[in-house]
Amino acid sequence: MNDRNVLKFERRKPEKDNKPAAPGPKNGRIWLACVLVIALVWAYYQFIAPQAV
Repeated sequence: MNDRNVLKFERRKPEKDNKPAAPGPKNGRIWLACVLVIALVWAYYQFIAPQAV
């Protein structure tokens, strides 16, 4: 039997993306920023803000 006239249905091979590597999760930076903001607010009210009578 001649196989030249037979259509072969095959899955496509996945294409490789040339995307740069994604940076790591930013959860650490978000938590660090939250702690820093809380510390700055505390320091402001502790040392700079006028005392309430």
